[in-house]
Amino acid sequence: MAELTWQKGTSTGSEKPKNDNKSERLKFAIGGVLILVAIAVLIISGTSNGAQYFVSVDDVVHNAQYVGQTVRVTGAVFGDTIQYNSDAGELSFTIASLPDEYEDLATALHEAVNLDGVTRLPVFIADTAKPDLLEHEAQAILTGTLGEDGVFYATDLLLKCPSRFEENTPGDEIHLQDNV
Repeated sequence: MAELTWQKGTSTGSEKPKNDNKSERLKFAIGGVLILVAIAVLIISGTSNGAQYFVSVDDVVHNAQYVGQTVRVTGAVFGDTIQYNSDAGELSFTIASLPDEYEDLATALHEAVNLDGVTRLPVFIADTAKPDLLEHEAQAILTGTLGEDGVFYATDLLLKCPSRFEENTPGDEIHLQDNV
């Protein structure tokens, strides 16, 4: 009679050693840590590059600490000071300080440019086109630096024109007649 013996079979390679399981966990852990570090670096660099002080015209004009520092400032545009050199792409105008608190932006802008003794800040922007919304009593939001000469050298300009957002009063409605 033939004798049967059982032997443990040889490995076919489909079984994974226990060390591979640990190395996979280590790879995932290192990958996760690298992703978290990358996200943290992006958040920190994004907030530090985008961090700019938002200050009033009064603060910029009266505090020497803002000279040479990048700040964001807002004010009302004096229309008669707007000068544009289309050949050089240079734009200059003056803004007035807005009140600290106001309910109606249009009224605040009107009062800012018409009150005596309001703080003014000359603005200069190079290499730009003249925006359509740059007009008397428009709100200018500027990013730039205050020069030693007292001029605000802006790199970014955003304009808000309150007349475009005012609601029509009942007397201002346009009535159209139907021609049937």
